[in-house]
Amino acid sequence: MYQNISLKSTRLAKIIKQCKEIPGKELFQYIDESGNRHSINSGDVNDYIKEISGGEFTSKDFRTWTGTVDCIGQLAKIGGFETQAEMKRNTIAAIDCVAKNLGNTRTVCKSHYIHPLVLNMYEDRRLMKYIGPDTLQKDNNHSPRSKQRF
Repeated sequence: MYQNISLKSTRLAKIIKQCKEIPGKELFQYIDESGNRHSINSGDVNDYIKEISGGEFTSKDFRTWTGTVDCIGQLAKIGGFETQAEMKRNTIAAIDCVAKNLGNTRTVCKSHYIHPLVLNMYEDRRLMKYIGPDTLQKDNNHSPRSKQRF
């Protein structure tokens, strides 16, 4: 999934943080056979994804897919609910885990990176019948609690 790294350079950490979510920002480079440097921006990445997929996909589609799948996994770990208040707490906890994994805010994740059908299906209790033991992610430690009430 994601790698956790430690940076001792406050300056480098600040620069990388500023690069996140800025369209076209040049963060990556490569050196060609002649020794010339070439920047890779978000447009290059999206063009590559469209070329290899043969469809109109972008990196946002993959981010949304990742956020949605992660949310399902978090809800599976949390389990069902008995009251509306518990359902809301569980949903917020799952979204917070997704936000942490994607490096974004709860609001942005809910609005842009988690398909609303997943949250709607959890709210009206339809989601849990599709979630089995294989849905749980073994190495994700962001779950606030682990209970299963289906």
